[in-house]
Order: sequence, then C-alpha cells, then structure tokens
Amino acid sequence: MKRFLLITLLFSIIVDLVPAQSQSTITPYYERNSFLFTSPGAMKFGLYGTDNPALLATIRQPDILITWNDANDPMHRWGMFAGVPYAGLGMERVKIEGAAVSNYHLSFASGDRSFSTGISYGWTIAGNPALDKSSLLTLGSLFRPIPLLSTGITYTSALNSKGYELAGDIAGRPFGTELLTIFADYILHRTPQLDQDTWSAGFALEALPGIRFTARYFNSEAFTFGLQFNLGRIGLESQTRSAVNQRRTMTSYGIRIGAYDRNIFDQAVVAKKVFVELNRPMHVDYQRYLFFDNTQTLSSLIDLIDAAKNDAAVAGIAINTSGLSADAEKLWELREKLKDLKASGKKVFIFIDRGDINLYHFASVADKIVMDPMGTVMLDGFVMGRTFLKGTLEKIGLGFDEWRFFKYKSANESLSRENMSDADREQRQKLVDDWYKIVSDEISESRHLTSDQIDTLVNNKVLFFAQQAKEMGLIDSIGRWEVVKDLVRQTTGHDDSFISPRSIAKFNLPYDNRWGEPPQIAVIYALGVCDMDRGIAARRLVKDFEAAADNSKIKAIVLRIDSPGGDGMASDYIAEAVKKAKGRKPIIVSQGFVAASGGYWLSMYADTIVAAPRTITGSIGVIGGWMYNQGLKEKLGLSTDFVKVGAHADLGFGMTLPLIGMQIPDRNLTAGERAVAEAAIKNMYKEFVEKVSLGRRKPASDIEPIAQGRVWSGLDGKQNGLVDVLGGLETAIDIAKNRAGIPKYQECSIIEMPKKGLFDFSMFMPKLFGVETRITSDPTVELLKFRLQHNGKPLPMLPMEDIEPRTME
Repeated sequence: MKRFLLITLLFSIIVDLVPAQSQSTITPYYERNSFLFTSPGAMKFGLYGTDNPALLATIRQPDILITWNDANDPMHRWGMFAGVPYAGLGMERVKIEGAAVSNYHLSFASGDRSFSTGISYGWTIAGNPALDKSSLLTLGSLFRPIPLLSTGITYTSALNSKGYELAGDIAGRPFGTELLTIFADYILHRTPQLDQDTWSAGFALEALPGIRFTARYFNSEAFTFGLQFNLGRIGLESQTRSAVNQRRTMTSYGIRIGAYDRNIFDQAVVAKKVFVELNRPMHVDYQRYLFFDNTQTLSSLIDLIDAAKNDAAVAGIAINTSGLSADAEKLWELREKLKDLKASGKKVFIFIDRGDINLYHFASVADKIVMDPMGTVMLDGFVMGRTFLKGTLEKIGLGFDEWRFFKYKSANESLSRENMSDADREQRQKLVDDWYKIVSDEISESRHLTSDQIDTLVNNKVLFFAQQAKEMGLIDSIGRWEVVKDLVRQTTGHDDSFISPRSIAKFNLPYDNRWGEPPQIAVIYALGVCDMDRGIAARRLVKDFEAAADNSKIKAIVLRIDSPGGDGMASDYIAEAVKKAKGRKPIIVSQGFVAASGGYWLSMYADTIVAAPRTITGSIGVIGGWMYNQGLKEKLGLSTDFVKVGAHADLGFGMTLPLIGMQIPDRNLTAGERAVAEAAIKNMYKEFVEKVSLGRRKPASDIEPIAQGRVWSGLDGKQNGLVDVLGGLETAIDIAKNRAGIPKYQECSIIEMPKKGLFDFSMFMPKLFGVETRITSDPTVELLKFRLQHNGKPLPMLPMEDIEPRTME
C-alpha cells in the first residue's frame, strides 16, 4: 500500500508537468491494445503495463517487444513496449491523414503474483494538433487467488475531458498449467464521442513449451489468430486479424528480446551439456546484507544445487574451494546435497588448495578432486579444548564462585578450574569420537578406502602435499583451476562448457508458469547467544515469529537454530511463541552447528526436530556463578563507598572498570544468599526438564537420564529421542511442506526472517588516518563481559569457548 501511494504521488507530479491536450478523444480499448494476442491477464504479461499496469508485478526480468503491422494496415501502426519488474514503458506510432501520431504510456505496479495494483499515465504527441488525444490515467488490478484463475480490471479516465472506460477480464487454466488458457473480457466505453459495450473471448494453447497458438473472437465479428515461438531469451510472433464483413486481412509481426521464456530446447534432449561454475571465494552463512555483501547463503546454495540437478542442460557442478569459509555443519549439508546431485547421474568436480579435515571431508564427495601443486591437506582429526582462566583471575585479583549442581553442566569450568572435569572430558570425547566416525565413514565410502586406511592416514601421515595426496588416493589430479576446466571440456565435449549459477533455467523461467503466489514456508533464524536484544534478539524475533504464525499465506514455519543458549528468559520468549503457534500450522526446527542448552530450549516444542549428525544438541541444564573483586580494585588504586537500604542491596555493587565499563561486585555471596541462588538454579532446571518432557511428549523420568547438562551429537540425539530426524535445512523444509499438505514437486516460496538489513555500516569505517577503526572483540573479554552482565543469573547455556564469534553479536 505504501508503494502504491508513492507511485500515485509520483504520477500526480508527472500529470502536472505534462501540458494539457486540446482534444478529448479516448481511443477505444481494442484499438489502443491492438497488438494484444489475448485478454491482458491470460498470457505472459500483456503489453508491459499499457493494457493493465498491474501485470508489471509478474515480470521477472527486463524484456522488450518491437511489433509492427504489414502493408495492409492503412495506419502503418508499429510499437515498442518494454518492461522491468514493477515498471513499464510503451510507445505506439501510427499515421493518420499523413501525420504521425505517437502514443506513450508510463506504468508502475505494486504487489505480488497473487494480487497486484498498478497505475499508468498515457499521453499523445501528434504532428497535427487536431489529432491530439486526451491524456489518460489508468488504474489497474490483477487477482490470481489460485493457479486456475486470473481476473483483472482497469479503469481509464480522460484527464482533459469527460469520459471513462472500464475493462474487466477473466481467464482460466483448466489444467492449472500454461497448456490451455480460456479467456474473455468486457469493456464499457463511456465518452461523448462513443458510448458502447464490447467484448471478446478466446483461448491460448501451449502444447509445446514456448510455442503458443491463440484464437480470439470479438463481438464486432472480427477474429484474430496468433502464433508465438520462443527460443529462450528471443521470441518471434505473428498475429492475423480479419473480419466477417471485410475481405482484407492484416498481419502483425513482432520480436521479443530479454527475458527468458519456456522453449522446446529445454525439454528436448540437450546435445550441448554445461557445468555450473562456482569459482570465487565463498563465505557461507545463513543470511546476507542486501548490498555490498559477497556472502553465499546456505539456502541459496542448496537451491542452486537442486536447480542444477533438475536442469536437463546441466551435466554437473565444478567448485573452487580456495577461500571457502563455512562451519562443519553447513559443509555437511552442502555435501549431502552434492551427493543427491551425483545420484541423479551428474558430475561433481572440486578444486582444493589448502584444507583441513572438514574441508577435505566436503571435497571427498566429488567424482574428481584436483589439488593445487603447492597445496596441502591436513587430516589431523578433531580436538575440543578449553583455556582455563582460574589462575589468571587469581593473579589479577578477581574471584569466581561456580554454582554447579548438575554433572555435565560445565559452562563455568574455564573460570573455576585449571583442567577439565571428568564429566566434561567424557562428553567432549564422545562428541569428537562421533565426529571422527561420521567423517571417516563418509570419506571411506567416497574415496573407496577402508576405515583402517583412514586411521593410518590420520594417525601416521597427517599432512599431505599434492603428490603424496595423489599417491594415497586422496585426490585424482594435480593442477590449478585450468585442470578442472579440462575435465569439464572432456566431459561435455566442447569448449564453451561453463555457465553461471544464475543462468540455470529455474532462476529465469517466467512467473506465468504458475498463476498466483506459490505456498509460502517461513524460515526464521535464531542465531547467536540467547539474549533479549543481541544474538537471537528475542524481543524482536518473537514479533517475527508471531507475524509468520498469523500470516495465512505462510503454511508452515521452519525455525533454524544455531545457538548455545544464554538468557533463559530470551529462550522462553521464543519457546512460548512456538508452543502457542503449534497446532495452527506445522512448526519444524532445524538445528545447525549448535542448538544446545538454551538453544535446545528454543527447539523443544516443535512438531519435529531435525539435526545434522554433527550438531551439538541437548545440554538440558542450568549453570550459574558469581564473579567478584578479590584484590583487583586495590591493585588499580580504586575505592568504593555506598549507602544502602535493604540487607542485600549492596550485593551487586562494586567498582566500574575504567574504559571497559564493566562493573565488578565488591563481595562474594553470603551462605544464605548462595542458598537462594542454588534454589533458583535447581528450580529452573526442574522447569527445563518438565518443559522438555511436555514438548517431546515423554515422561520427565525419561528426560532426566539424558539431561544433567550433557551435550550430545545429533547422531546420539536421534538415538536418545532429543532429535526426530537426521538432516539439514532442506530436510526440515521438506517435512514442513509435507505436514502442510504441499506436494513435494510443487514450487514453494521461502520467506526468510528476520531480514539482515541493507548493508554493514562498519564497512564504511575501515580506517581513520591510517588507523584501523573497526573493533574486533577478543573472546576472553567477551566471556568476562557476558559473565558480568549476567552475574548471578541462572543460565541455560554452553561454554562460551564452544561458540563461534558470530554468535556473540
């Protein structure tokens, strides 16, 4: 609505600037739109807004049409029409009594593929002032509630005289596809010069992709027959007009250039095969800024691989992993999708230069691995370790009292111990053991190596240069990207073998493949530490979730979680929103690299929980602790004083560190105060277990043995019931579609929330007088800050050192 009001304001300014015409004639509808093959909403996007401006909302790519009549037309009519998404320009030129008359239309639209509105301004420039026509203002709407039906209406008003024209059209697709379209329209023309009703009806048949035959009958006893033939981004057309009471027939011709259209070559056996090229440094994340951001999103890459799989022209994908940045879980999801591509009979070629075991695991899915002659691969296994700050805190004069009442809840060990507890060592060892088994098994399968051979490579060899890697069977060829190109040329049999991802047919097909907006699935991202205003930003995220739950167009919600927990209140905000929406529409959780503790709290009420085998999940437990001054204040020469009312009012009072701005309490808790803290933590833990019991539909007695703060891999989570399905984001979306009753083959729109924003403001402040101004946070400082901000609070969260830096944002 805001966009439409803005367009209306713009048009009012344009109308004021264009001089008024001296005559008042409104050219009748069918004469004004004589180059139309069908009613406006029946086929493609009409005349780019000249007929119904609302149709501009259905344009996907820039397009231009040049059309003209043959010599049998006494007016020598020709036209040029161009459109881009939501905007169009039309020009038609005729000769009347030897004078040239040019009619122009400028159009804009707003809306989506189900409902759109538009506005168009038309004016005439004539060589003979006597031939001037009234300027026209047209308001249009298009409504496509289902794939079977399209309706449109336009109201055209003469701006310089009395008179108007009202046109309505309706079209139906009996089979729900472009195969057959039946249409009709009715026009009320009311001007002082002409007062009449007219109508037409006909059909459009597309028996073969991009080849369309049209027939149309007018109540004036005129007929048109048309043929369109499309070659992808170029189209040819011709239409013949005749009338019962006239011997002369008139034919128009046209050529269209720009937007991709259906064509028979996409459906036939494609002789010239191509590879999709991914040859630039990639940072893979969940979301990206709209501008100045080269991030490749996980969802877009999954969509790309799926589109390549279903494109008959694509023989495979070639990927350059140089500079590739992604966590192990995202790499696993992409690897699974590439496996699916290979299963369809297509090839995967991957180039590597330097990589660790995670990157090599990803690359091992390829049919051919090419390695840089100066490259290295390190198969070093997996390690999880911690830095312990107890001694450091003692030296600088800070005390820390750990409140730990559950065996595996080890989040505060880095502040209270000098090494791992037995329980923490046990759970971490199980995680790395699981990760190693997953990676070892999958590399063994892909590279036809035994598990013993993998163990030998990891434990005895570790580092491999290119020649060694080839001898050990880890790679297939040595060389740079040119070698990959050679492999592609050998596979396709020709030199011009690469296409960009956006050249895949799926991303170019016209929107009239399907009328109306396809069913929508919301993918809502809960990323980072659980906090009210940063990380997952629960205060804002809950509004996005509720909006998705209330939106009737959204048929299901996928909540993607990559969070180690944090503030229990923030976790519960989202969990309660999930619980409230449950039953109204399917709610599926997709767990990323980590969805444990407060991250699992976010998950527990979902209809289905999906996790990757290497996901860190579980950690149903609560931790707390108290950091306080134990000599630092005195070493810095600071002193504090206070007055108070209330026996415990001074509990959190203490010095504020200069520059850093962190407040450190002066004292530890008394025995009574600590007992209160202990009761709060145990109470929150009991509530956590009960909520998981409710969400997972299991008795609390079944949850308790797998709780106690223990983390689990996704693999173990599936076995102990914390997880329902092993898979990634695509798996969760497929489950959501199925639960919502959407057929797997049907197109579905993914609505991602919340939006990341236009651009990263910090990129505009890289240096000031040669000095770096971007602030890079130190993990240790962030750890201390977070602990002090939540000092004494019960926290369902993982150890901070297990969190990626991004999750603290």
